[in-house]
Amino acid sequence: MSTRTVLLSSAVARPPRVATSGLVIAVASALAFSFSGPFLKPLLEAGWSLGAVLLVRMGLAGLVLSPALLQAVRRERGFLRRHGGIIVAFGLTAVAGCQLFYFAAMQRMPVAVALLIQYFAPVLLVIWVWARSRRAPSRLVLGASLVAMAGLVLVVDLTGARFDLLGTLFALGAATCTAVYFAIAERSGDRLPPLALASGGLLIGTALIGVLLLAGILPFAAPEVSVVLAGVEVPWWMPLAWVGAIGTSLGYALGVVAVPRIGARVASFVGLSEVLFTLMMAWLFLGEAPAPVQFAGGALILVGVVLVRMDATPRVRVAAAPDRR
Repeated sequence: MSTRTVLLSSAVARPPRVATSGLVIAVASALAFSFSGPFLKPLLEAGWSLGAVLLVRMGLAGLVLSPALLQAVRRERGFLRRHGGIIVAFGLTAVAGCQLFYFAAMQRMPVAVALLIQYFAPVLLVIWVWARSRRAPSRLVLGASLVAMAGLVLVVDLTGARFDLLGTLFALGAATCTAVYFAIAERSGDRLPPLALASGGLLIGTALIGVLLLAGILPFAAPEVSVVLAGVEVPWWMPLAWVGAIGTSLGYALGVVAVPRIGARVASFVGLSEVLFTLMMAWLFLGEAPAPVQFAGGALILVGVVLVRMDATPRVRVAAAPDRR
């Protein structure tokens, strides 16, 4: 008498409730990260150097999340020996690499172009999975990639943009580091607590920035200035404290928690919403109103996210089991 057994695809490994909560957490992470640009831009314009801003931003965030790292080290003997390599890789790429490559690109080309190339990361992840598994992505994923990238082009507004070869390479480096962020975060779990990974990576990134500052590779300037946010003049430490202790710490913490729940590919597409939130924050705090075409681009990005999420929906397939008599 033959029987049939129901085999679930790999997507079923994530229960619907977990996946839904993961999406919400990923969106919250993008919202937290979106404060960085609008809040730090006035500081950079007022005379703060990039190295000084990154040092304070990463250092504060790493310290806020450090209890999770300390708890992991105390709970598991040999924790640093087992996971030190991946934490260092996360800090050098997902934390410091993203920032340094992006701002290096920004100095050689328009911000919009550098941002566009950096957020090519979801497509890089699709290509990487394709090459690794030797299985072509579905038409839904390819369509989602095209729609989301078209939306991103509209959002960043490339009017009058120019390309620079070295700047393009730097921006591709930022995109690669962003893709690595999602790939490494997906590997966190019970053995490597996500918050410990985030804290360790932020502290490693802070140490690298500190070395570059001490070596004179990055200039250091941190004048006592006031900046204007939403029409209100505030001291320099207020935007830095918010971005470091809240925006960056929550951004990384929520991000590394969300990725294992929904997968690196879906999380990378959801991460595109950071661009939309950044536009909103720049509008609220800097008075930089987005153009109508940018709203249209935002709608396309959301369509792309929905499409790639539909492809990740758990499917059930039926396979024949061996006859048992």
